[in-house]
Amino acid sequence: MTTTYAGADTTGAAQTPRPGAFGNATSLRCRECGATTELGAQYACTECFGPLEVAYDYPQITRDDLAAGPANIWRYQALLPVPTDVASFPNTEPGLTPLVRADRLAAALGVRTLWIKNDAANPTHSFKDRVVAVALSAARELGFQVLACPSTGNLANAVAAAAARAGIRSVVMVPHNLEQQKILTTAVYGGTLVAVEGTYDDVNRLASEIAGEEESWAFVNVNVRPYYAEGSKTLGFEIAEQLGWRLPQQVVVPIASGAQLVKVDKGLREFVDLGLIEDAPYKIFGAQATGCAPVSAAFKAGHDVVAPVRPDTIAKSLAIGNPADGPYVLDVCRRTGGVVEDVSDDEVVEGIALLARTEGIFGETAGGVTVATLRKLIDTGQLDPDAETVIINSGDGLKTLDAIAGKVGPAATIRPTYDAFTKAGLA
Repeated sequence: MTTTYAGADTTGAAQTPRPGAFGNATSLRCRECGATTELGAQYACTECFGPLEVAYDYPQITRDDLAAGPANIWRYQALLPVPTDVASFPNTEPGLTPLVRADRLAAALGVRTLWIKNDAANPTHSFKDRVVAVALSAARELGFQVLACPSTGNLANAVAAAAARAGIRSVVMVPHNLEQQKILTTAVYGGTLVAVEGTYDDVNRLASEIAGEEESWAFVNVNVRPYYAEGSKTLGFEIAEQLGWRLPQQVVVPIASGAQLVKVDKGLREFVDLGLIEDAPYKIFGAQATGCAPVSAAFKAGHDVVAPVRPDTIAKSLAIGNPADGPYVLDVCRRTGGVVEDVSDDEVVEGIALLARTEGIFGETAGGVTVATLRKLIDTGQLDPDAETVIINSGDGLKTLDAIAGKVGPAATIRPTYDAFTKAGLA
């Protein structure tokens, strides 16, 4: 059965939201020229065509206020563009994933203090559940009837699951050569899954075209993108809270569109601005696969503009050749004193294996990119091994089994006898 949200007309087109639909959010503000517009289904500035983001007027908020909230992202409801009753609507309740002390990985890499923010613990096993939960709230408040997205896989999983939980239709579009695991873990939720011939950037262009024609469809990373992107800043909130209400000294974040890295920084800055944590220097580093490293290339060349590339990497969840937030990633990394680096596919596989054997965490290829980039940053002297460091594992390795197929397996195949066991040298 399909749910009809209050606020929708008979066509399902976006409507004027109810009072308080976006909590303490006050407007949408252009990230380029600063022009503001009312809250609604808009994502591009009418003055300069720059991207819009959510602006707020926050009340006084204390640590106790936040800590008293639910054990998911809705503990930060007052800091998100969602209504006070957001938790009462069916959703996947993502967030508050573990921050794991990674002493064995730290020892292997020569880092003094290392933490892993393990977002594979989210409901569909990636950080995308965070952004989709916020986008779903916006779609509901604006009266949309279909939740949709272009995706490299993890977002497809999250949108399909969230829509199933909410009782609305989902339409997700993915590159035709996506990992089979991600195709199956999207299709199982019963929505409409469309495989598109081409890269993610081809899929994204098609989605933007459809969004302009289908007025009842909320494309989470297109026409409700300002709200969707805010979900990522909860990663920054949680890292600071789980560290005991303080800033990390260094954070390494994988880059796809770049929004996650930019919003982690925003989350940390908002906590500082609200007086919830003390201000202190910190650096943010970006991680890409060499086969799709447009932001890394721009950083190394000293450019402010990111030139698009055609992806060719096993790290398909990061394979966005024209990342929307690329220029803002450059701004964040340069402002904080971090860098953007990239690693080969072989290094990605080594990163996956190293994380698994040292910490018992099986990360997808994006996690392998992050671990391998951390190692490269240490080896090249670009990251301080004595500074407390947090890395983000954004998804589960069960989604990208092809990356390690043929590279790991049984130590031996033996007959079912103890003699065979000992002769194989396994005792």
